[in-house]
Amino acid sequence: MTVLPDDGLELAGEFPDVPHEQWQRLVAGVLRKAGKDVEDSAAEEALSTALEDGLRTRPLYSALDAAPDPGLPGFAPFVRAGRPEGNTVGGWDVRQRHTAADGAAVLADLENGVGSLWLGVGEGAIPVASLGRVLDGVYLDLAPVVLDAGTELEPAARELLRLYEERGVAREAARGNLGADPLGHEARTGQRQDAAPVAALARQCAEEYPGLRALTVDALPYHEAGGSAAQELGASLATGVAYLRLLTEAGLSVEQACGQLEFRYAATADQFLTIAKLRAARRLWARVAEVCGAPGAGAQLQHAVTSPVMMTRRDPWVNMLRATIATLAAGAGGAESVTVLPFDDALGLPDAFARRIARNTSTILIEESHLARVIDPAGGSWYVERLTDELAHAGWEFFQEIERAGGQAAALRSGLLRDRLAETWTARSAKLAKRREPITGVSEFPHLGEKPVVREPAPEPPSGGLPRVRRDEAYEALRARSDAHLAATGARPRIFLAALGPAAAHTARLTFAANLFQAGGIEPVTGGTFEDSGAGEVCLCSSDALYEERAESAAAELRAASASHVSLAGRPGQYAGVDSYVFAGCDAVAVLSATLDRMGVS
Repeated sequence: MTVLPDDGLELAGEFPDVPHEQWQRLVAGVLRKAGKDVEDSAAEEALSTALEDGLRTRPLYSALDAAPDPGLPGFAPFVRAGRPEGNTVGGWDVRQRHTAADGAAVLADLENGVGSLWLGVGEGAIPVASLGRVLDGVYLDLAPVVLDAGTELEPAARELLRLYEERGVAREAARGNLGADPLGHEARTGQRQDAAPVAALARQCAEEYPGLRALTVDALPYHEAGGSAAQELGASLATGVAYLRLLTEAGLSVEQACGQLEFRYAATADQFLTIAKLRAARRLWARVAEVCGAPGAGAQLQHAVTSPVMMTRRDPWVNMLRATIATLAAGAGGAESVTVLPFDDALGLPDAFARRIARNTSTILIEESHLARVIDPAGGSWYVERLTDELAHAGWEFFQEIERAGGQAAALRSGLLRDRLAETWTARSAKLAKRREPITGVSEFPHLGEKPVVREPAPEPPSGGLPRVRRDEAYEALRARSDAHLAATGARPRIFLAALGPAAAHTARLTFAANLFQAGGIEPVTGGTFEDSGAGEVCLCSSDALYEERAESAAAELRAASASHVSLAGRPGQYAGVDSYVFAGCDAVAVLSATLDRMGVS
């Protein structure tokens, strides 16, 4: 035990130790005053938050919340980092994605902070024949290239290798990934891909290009299909194991096979879950390598991408904030490469401004916030260590379920993965519909008058396999109905908010109702009279006490003024003349859809 010198800076030294039970008792007392009848021992459970995968975030963590030793950075189980130095030398690699044959945009990115390129090649993206033109002026020995070529995998890979030879790039200087991912392609398209070229490319990389990898284990298809963090982990492990089998059967050693894989994960605005997911992924892959007899080869190379699922089409500027939080989490979680999707990614092809903001997001976090100066900055946090452990167990359990089903390919083809991901998305969709999971600018604080951001349409992504979902999709469908009504009639559907009593009584519920209806593209009218509002429906807004006094008479007056439907902002009651109720926790999507139906908005 190390005894520190007495420097007069005792931390809480004058306070007695507080036992956990005393804290529980005090918390339970506060909850009981708030009307919740809980036992002292149940206080923590009452304040905990349910996550996906059966996990819960508790309100307090302490040294009693044990987790396995994460080890040291660069050493098994690699929880803290895949390399001893982590990202401290130069920060993480800033990897920008390009799907258009725009060599000028590629050079602009590389000249302004981007370290590597992620190129979509093939149908709907950069033609294989244009790869040389897109990379014209790029120093291929300095800028790693990662391909995403789908059905054009082999010709795209051969073309990149040809460019290395043509431009005199030494084989040991070539860096990047050829992007072979036959199971990921099948997940996207439902089409099986020949594995023979994949094995041949991996063997060539292992023998001739020591810095070039051949395969990507892309977990984004499972994330974009609505999967949870644990499902993303389990599917990536199962895919990685399938590729180890493929490569070792082709003659590579386990060490060589591990060295041909790069893992790609989604980074979301839930920063702690993202940090824990990346740490858990390294631990789990280290376990796979250990079981396969190559514990020294278990350092997982990670590429994190800001989540496409969280990107919204309405109020897209907020996507900058979401991406910043996700990038922070990816960096703190130890990803070696990070791709920040431009804020207008959901709208079409990004413009130069959006690409600039995307690349500068990483630059600010690395250069100005100094996020990369500390290896595993979340390490040692009781919460993060416990969450990492719990998520690792949940991910391993899903991995085992896939393996019991015959492996990743069998799970894809049998529909097991589709069904399990759909179950998760259905549960999450219910939270989104009830605004338990708010979407700023969409389900919360929407701005109907904002001028839409228009971009050149992007090519349709590959389809035919697992679905692609977005958090905003239900609300986007409602807003699209409102937009069509506006285009056809010159006005949005309207609802009159009838405020009863003084401002102190009605302001809270008036604000709530206005936000709710705007989330569906319905314009709230709060001034003047119902007759002058141009609305056919009305929502009463006030306090419970005033509802008891005036709700029924107000409803009768509004019906006499030809209101076709009267709703009330508050918990359901038995007020004559009131047709429906809107309240915190109601199914907002169902309420808004029914309202638009009644208004004749198709």
